[in-house]
Amino acid sequence: MALVQHHVQSLPGITLHTIPTKKYKTTSITLQVKRPIIEEEVTKRALLPYVLQSGTKRYPSAQLLREALDQLYGATLHVDLSKKGEYQIISFRMEVANEKFLSDRTPLLEEAFALLSEVVLHPAQEKDAFLADVVSKEKRSLRQQIQSIYDDKMRYANKRLIELMFENEPYRFNVYGDEQALDEITPASLYAYYQNVLAEDEFDLYVVGDLEEEVLQTLTKKHFSLARREQHVQSEVSSRNVEKVKEIFEEQEVQQGKLHIGYRTHTTYKDDDYLALQVFNGIFGGFSHSKLFINVREKASLAYYAASRFESHKGIIFVMSGIETGNYAQTVKIIGEQLSAIVTGDFSDQELAQTKAMIRNQILETIDDATGLVEVLYHEVISRHKRTIEEWLDGIEAVTKKQIVEVAKKVQLDTIYFLKGKEENKVEAASV
Repeated sequence: MALVQHHVQSLPGITLHTIPTKKYKTTSITLQVKRPIIEEEVTKRALLPYVLQSGTKRYPSAQLLREALDQLYGATLHVDLSKKGEYQIISFRMEVANEKFLSDRTPLLEEAFALLSEVVLHPAQEKDAFLADVVSKEKRSLRQQIQSIYDDKMRYANKRLIELMFENEPYRFNVYGDEQALDEITPASLYAYYQNVLAEDEFDLYVVGDLEEEVLQTLTKKHFSLARREQHVQSEVSSRNVEKVKEIFEEQEVQQGKLHIGYRTHTTYKDDDYLALQVFNGIFGGFSHSKLFINVREKASLAYYAASRFESHKGIIFVMSGIETGNYAQTVKIIGEQLSAIVTGDFSDQELAQTKAMIRNQILETIDDATGLVEVLYHEVISRHKRTIEEWLDGIEAVTKKQIVEVAKKVQLDTIYFLKGKEENKVEAASV
């Protein structure tokens, strides 16, 4: 029996994903709304979900909406933003008790569908504009969120690396938008953009719980019937060769330097060697037994932390390390040596086996949670490539040393960004 049952049905204007399971006593409903990253729209898109969750036509304030959720046995509603490859995704997540476990048999599922539909399709508005006080309030909150990135130096360094590494690509834009662009948004302009979202975006509705597919189809058609639309052309992921490595230094009042490095892998989720890349990243810097952690932090004592992560749909590996400024050149050198070691096959069978076991546990732990499960399944929508959980787990186990070496050879150093303290001595460029 499959670890996860995943049934997909195309309905008018929306795709329904049913994941039946008896594991939970709640029902998780997630609506994913996808559109390619567009410079003129990034900030509007970042603001939109927060305005939508602030009130509906029937419940025109955040307080009334919270009271409506409380009436559904304490149902919860959250919105979120994410950037996956060249797409900016809006997520609406609702969790409600399964009515099978209630004594009074309240039709909670239908009421939850109706309420989520209210939030997404029937927002509070007047004269083709969102409510001015709501937009003003949410603009202030989003502004604070954008400004808070500057105070978190790890997030700030990652943001700067991305801006510099992808200076001519849509991926460079922060998912929360730009503070200056925020000033230009009006209740009317945001509502006009919202109408465009309803007309053009790709909607995927995921429902996880002990439910019948036919019931969900009926509820989706009733509450989320959208006009059929032409789907956006699949965003093409840029994967250009690196002609010259960028090395950028920035100074601020920081006590610990932030070294962030970007590599282009030329491999994404849909590619055959994606699983080999996943194992490569685990050996390189994904876990506490990885080469970066052992050699940069433990053996050389150069870093407070040293790790890597990869973006599955953009094909990028990011390395992050917190170091003293004087250790910059040596740290960059040792990080480069770890990549070279994997290219030459300098890793043990034990490292390989431990990494595979860690990845397997990571996948199983992720799909054990309804939110994580939806995130994993949504990879298929972003990539237009189907990979079952079983295929993923078996594929990881089947990855060979030779495949890891081959995928490592494709990895190219692109950009090195270092945020250092103002009082520190001049930093010498690394030999890259």
